[in-house]
Amino acid sequence: MNTATLTVEGCEILLDQDDCLCDLNDWSESVAQALAVREGIELSEAHWEVLYLLRKFYQTFQLSPANRALVKYVAVHLGKEKGNSLYLNALFNGKPAKLAARLAGLPKPANCF
Repeated sequence: MNTATLTVEGCEILLDQDDCLCDLNDWSESVAQALAVREGIELSEAHWEVLYLLRKFYQTFQLSPANRALVKYVAVHLGKEKGNSLYLNALFNGKPAKLAARLAGLPKPANCF
């Protein structure tokens, strides 16, 4: 398994081959910020509400949602204006399920390539 590291506040955080956290307990807002910088994203309030919602989804279902499930879950919890592919694609560089899961400190969704 290929791993990389991310240095955050003097700590080395191990990443897997998909640049997701090897240990989900390593996640913090600082880690999310550092991962976002690697993706060229400046996290806004809109990003954070989706990231925290994703973490809630993971706590409930023990998996990261694929795109369709993510869109539906966001629509139910944040409203239809945010629970749509256009909105989420714009926030997460066209790959909302995969990138949002990574930034939220979660494993890559099972059906994302």
